[in-house]
Amino acid sequence: MIRAVIATLCAALVSLVTASASAQGQARVTVFAAASLTDALQEIGTAYGREHGTRVVFSFAASMTLARQIDLSAGADVFISADAESMDYVEQRNRIAKPSRANLLANRLVLIAPADSNVTLAVAPQMRIVEALRGGRLAMANVETVPAGRYGKAALTALGVWTQVADRLAQGEDVRTALAYVARGEAPLGIVYATDARVEPRVRVVATFPESTHPPIVYPIALMPEATAGAAQFLTHLRGPEARAVFERAGFTVLVPRR
Repeated sequence: MIRAVIATLCAALVSLVTASASAQGQARVTVFAAASLTDALQEIGTAYGREHGTRVVFSFAASMTLARQIDLSAGADVFISADAESMDYVEQRNRIAKPSRANLLANRLVLIAPADSNVTLAVAPQMRIVEALRGGRLAMANVETVPAGRYGKAALTALGVWTQVADRLAQGEDVRTALAYVARGEAPLGIVYATDARVEPRVRVVATFPESTHPPIVYPIALMPEATAGAAQFLTHLRGPEARAVFERAGFTVLVPRR
């Protein structure tokens, strides 16, 4: 009986050690990506990992926050930002493999409200946004450092209402934080990407901002100079048909030509 127990424990230990060694030897790709890509990329990364035996690890945050992290330390293999400015920041510091840079996706900017709100507002010059806030605050990503916030500020400025709301903001560290403010009912209105609104059932889209009111919302992608061959393969996958289907289902416009 004792021998049987010992044999079982030894077999379990061998299995555990083998599994641990296998996990340590598994190929790994680290992707730094804009927070608005969270859901789509996690779905793509999970499917890719199952198919290729590669562990895809994501770090999601505001694009410029990630760009500064890349500049200060190694660790990332792929960077996907929500604006050209953040990618320019790392490129100017020679922290990307320049030939790999390309615009992967596009998005739209929307005005949202809690799903149970009855507020209506047409996005137009001199729109009555202060009245629509009803004493509350407008949720936005940080307007100085986060792409979604900068796009939102540009749109409100173009529409002639920025000065009216500049002191009525609830600013988040990234676009998903701004989305959460509205979803929890802490802000009566917010400005986020169209793709963010799609993944949160507690909000609804009040209106979409004309693309002429803000710079084009593009998502550049690039490899880091020290990226592995596995990272290059994953980048190629992100430009392929399987990833395209996920991105389009999430509401992104894929800028890479079909293959």
